[in-house]
Amino acid sequence: MRLTLATALETASERHIHQEAGLTHRQQNRVTLAGLRVPSSHCVSLTNGETGLRGNNYGLRTRDMAQAGRFAMKQEAANGDASFSTAASVGDRFTLFAAFAQSEGLRRLEEITAELVTQYGQSLADQVADGTMSASYAQNLVSAINSVMKAATRGEWNSVSPTRTCGIAKRSNIRKTPAASIERDKVEAARERMTARGQAITDLARDLGLRSKEASLINAKGALNEARSTGRVTITDGTKGGKRREVPITQGRQIASLERAALVQGEARSLIPEDQTWAQFRDKGLRGIRETLQRWGMTGLHDLRAGYASERYQALTGANRPPDSD
Repeated sequence: MRLTLATALETASERHIHQEAGLTHRQQNRVTLAGLRVPSSHCVSLTNGETGLRGNNYGLRTRDMAQAGRFAMKQEAANGDASFSTAASVGDRFTLFAAFAQSEGLRRLEEITAELVTQYGQSLADQVADGTMSASYAQNLVSAINSVMKAATRGEWNSVSPTRTCGIAKRSNIRKTPAASIERDKVEAARERMTARGQAITDLARDLGLRSKEASLINAKGALNEARSTGRVTITDGTKGGKRREVPITQGRQIASLERAALVQGEARSLIPEDQTWAQFRDKGLRGIRETLQRWGMTGLHDLRAGYASERYQALTGANRPPDSD
């Protein structure tokens, strides 16, 4: 049976209903009327007839998602469930996710799903793999979302694991399984389902071992000229810690990859579309590449980089790749 506030206390005036329930026009997520607990999904607005209690960010008295997150944590601190310093730190970290959620078209805490948090966490995992973010900080960013949502939903939120679900893990120098991208037929199958830009970035990661940010920011035209004249490519943009490094050109496929990337680049300064920032491209363009690679058994662009490293190791030592050794 669908209840409305009017039928819950049909003999009372609207003013009395609000007083008894402790409601304003920005109603709480759940209402209590004369001992009757009514889920918000079963309520109909008295003012516009809409079902549910929309736009109230779980009754946190603000329509701003980031501010609602801070309010939720301040309440946790006031209740003694968190220190004020922890609440402040969590609120600040949640602000980054709120910006991401809003870029995806969300405006309310009620719209946040585990799938969206996973998507955000996977983009952080890519940054960890690229060396542009520490694993501990990435894990803390996801944990902050869980903390805010648990507080806002009064414990009803099911946490998303930063490591198991999002793939954020502490860096290890020892690979325990071979990179899936060693099998080039898998890479090619994934490439066929990408845009020309996605293919170019995939090639640069697999054939030159570039990180996702390096492959995105590279001036492919300049790199191609350098490769042809010196037999190497100098990488300066998007590198870990901003440190310049050189990639040796030892195979014709590397030149071919740079040629394709130069065509995609056109008159732009890099492989990032001129109407996008790095952050926008990372959250949109690179996500599409990662999801395509994942459908073919690869974890992302860093898996391609691992495939390059395995081939390079074998070429330099003449030995089997470490994960393939007996």
